[in-house]
Amino acid sequence: MLSGTPHSQFAAGLLEGGLVFGVDEAGRGPLAGPVVAAAVLLCKPRPSGLDDSKKLSASKRAMLEERIRRRCAFGIGVVEPEEIDRLNIFGATMLAMTLAVSRLCDVLAQEPDEVLIDGNCTPQGRVAEWRWQARAIVGGDGIEPSIGAASILAKEYRDRIMCEAAKVYPHYGWERNKGYGTKDHMEGLRTHGPTPLHRRSFAPVAQLDLFG
Repeated sequence: MLSGTPHSQFAAGLLEGGLVFGVDEAGRGPLAGPVVAAAVLLCKPRPSGLDDSKKLSASKRAMLEERIRRRCAFGIGVVEPEEIDRLNIFGATMLAMTLAVSRLCDVLAQEPDEVLIDGNCTPQGRVAEWRWQARAIVGGDGIEPSIGAASILAKEYRDRIMCEAAKVYPHYGWERNKGYGTKDHMEGLRTHGPTPLHRRSFAPVAQLDLFG
């Protein structure tokens, strides 16, 4: 879940201006699957066309993901459904972000000067392991290119997880809905019950009274 260490010229150029990571997550709302966060240190020059992953076509996201992975440094953090149920989705998201930043620090063998996070809050003071200066930016995935890059990596990584899971659990349409509570997903839940990947603490799953 880590990129390779950047070559020295790439890293040195970034260090002259300070290290700034962008962080975003994917998968807060679905009824099934993990929440995934990505942390990205952009290359210079950065890939063109970075934006909020939700505003990009699937083909554009895939193209940009390949470029980000090939040219930039990144870390991925994944928190599974069982942990989501234990912590709640907000706590799990904060943990995923912390894991992603920690793994990017391992890649670079450097600590960031600042971490830019999409949203209105950060893991600072919420996750014991968080140790970095952080700034939350509402709508940051469409404003800060590094956050946009992180949103692309997080979404593409999580989408692949759900497409693979759909092969094991084919009754819920995860290859299409990625775990969100669509009509076909809910019908699959009512007919076949929950899987180990379902978030039992989420009301639409819990209210089906399927856990006996």
